[in-house]
Amino acid sequence: MSNAVSALNHASYQGFALVEEMGLQGMITLRGDFADATFQKAVKDVCGQDIPGQREVTVADGKGVAWMSPDELLVLVPYSDSASAAMDLAEALKGTHALAANVSDARVVIRVKGENAREVIAKIAPVDLSVASFQPGQIRRTRLAQVAAAFWMSGEDEFTIVAFRSVADYVFNLLKTSAIKGSEVGYL
Repeated sequence: MSNAVSALNHASYQGFALVEEMGLQGMITLRGDFADATFQKAVKDVCGQDIPGQREVTVADGKGVAWMSPDELLVLVPYSDSASAAMDLAEALKGTHALAANVSDARVVIRVKGENAREVIAKIAPVDLSVASFQPGQIRRTRLAQVAAAFWMSGEDEFTIVAFRSVADYVFNLLKTSAIKGSEVGYL
């Protein structure tokens, strides 16, 4: 068996905010009926979190769950647990209308951190990132320039971005360019 490697080998860039690839992250796309008690219990058992509200994410101790659409969640677990967690979800939801797919190796996770992190993201995403409109614990599934991505505030001055692994280099370079010192807009 080969050793898994992250998409960008922990690349980082320090501009007016820090941009860094976070390494391997266990991720499971889970689809089903959020109101179903069996579904709710399966999510809680695997990641220790309740199903979040619309456009919300909850993460603690390396495990979490993000709302992706009215019938889709992104379950976060340590990378080493992702295969077994996906099987546990599938087994717990057997007989219900649900789907659990381990997508860990198909994604990249990048963090943007620093007091100007909002500005880095705002320059490339069609989302209102003002303090009044976007807070920690909120998630958006949108675009970063020309590619699909999701991001959430994982702290006051920190964003976590998830994108397809196939566009990892593009997303990293896009964020890096957005964070180049001297390119600050100063709006946020």
